[in-house]
Amino acid sequence: MKRTRIAALALATASAALAPLLGQAATAAEGAVYLQDPAGGEKTMKSMWTKDEMHKVEGQLRFHPGIQYKTVTRPGPAAAPEFERKAGDPKTLAWLPSYEFAWAVSDSSVVKKAVTVKEGAHPIVVHAVLRNADRAKVAEVRKELTGKPPTGREKVAGGKRIACDTGEYTVEWSVTRSGYGTLGGTLRWNSSCEQYRTAFAENHGPQR
Repeated sequence: MKRTRIAALALATASAALAPLLGQAATAAEGAVYLQDPAGGEKTMKSMWTKDEMHKVEGQLRFHPGIQYKTVTRPGPAAAPEFERKAGDPKTLAWLPSYEFAWAVSDSSVVKKAVTVKEGAHPIVVHAVLRNADRAKVAEVRKELTGKPPTGREKVAGGKRIACDTGEYTVEWSVTRSGYGTLGGTLRWNSSCEQYRTAFAENHGPQR
C-alpha cells in the first residue's frame, strides 16, 4: 500500500472517531455538533407576542463549541515506521465557540393571532453572553442585522478561545426585533475535552 494511502486512511479513521463525540449535543448533519435552545429541530423556537397580539417574534440559538487542535507527525507501525501519519495532539485541545441565531417574525392579518403573514424586511439584533460557573462574563457577541427577511439564520463567530476542562458554562442569548420585543433563553455547556483525548488515545496511539 502506498504511503499516501496509509496517511489518508489514518485521517479518515480520526474523522470517524471524532464525529459522534459530545453526546450532550444535538446533531444536524454528520460531523456538525451543537447545543440548541430550545431543544428540537430546525423549526423549534421560543416565541412571544406583542401586547396588542398583532406581531409575533420567534427565536432559537445553536451553540457550536468548535473543538480546535493541532496535529503532529507520528511514525507508523514498528514494522514500517517510515509510514508516518498525522495525529491530533491532545496538549493543544481548546474550544473556539460560535453562535448561530434563528428568527421568525409574523404579523397578524385581520384577526389577532389567527391569521398571520411573514413579509417585509426587519431589523434584528442578536446577542449572547458566555458565563463561567462564577457567573463572570468570559465572552460576548452582539450583532445588529438590518433589512433581514422575516425568517432567517445568522452565525456569529465568538472570537474567544476557551480552555478545556474549565468547568460548566452558561450561554445567555436573545433575539430582538426592534419595535416588537426581545426573547431569549439559556443553555448549559460542559467544557470537558475528555472524550476527545480518549479518541486520540484510541485511534492515534502507538501502532504495533
